[in-house]
Amino acid sequence: MPRFLSPRTHGILDYVTVVVFALAPALLGLGGLAAALSYALAAVHLAMTLLTAFPLGVVAKIPFPFHGTVEMVVGSVLVLAGSFLFEGPGRMFYLVMGAVILLVYLTTDYRGSPAAAR
Repeated sequence: MPRFLSPRTHGILDYVTVVVFALAPALLGLGGLAAALSYALAAVHLAMTLLTAFPLGVVAKIPFPFHGTVEMVVGSVLVLAGSFLFEGPGRMFYLVMGAVILLVYLTTDYRGSPAAAR
């Protein structure tokens, strides 16, 4: 699969992901574990994005390739969670979010240009 997403575009998508996780419980009527997980993922994804060494990071502590590895693991876990833990809107939400995160992982150029690292 071609890796055409730049580090900057990936950063924009990361912030969009944070907003989606933060708003999903209210917009989709998620409750219980599905809502708690969504809020936790919004907070963790925001922290990781802010701490990543890429154009939209604020404090360059996490190497961008490691950021990608974490997203690959999280995307996979969300697909499994959607498949086995949730029903109704929670199931679809986590299946879709997991798939989207995996797609972004697969299409991001984690090496980017040296200038794009910060």
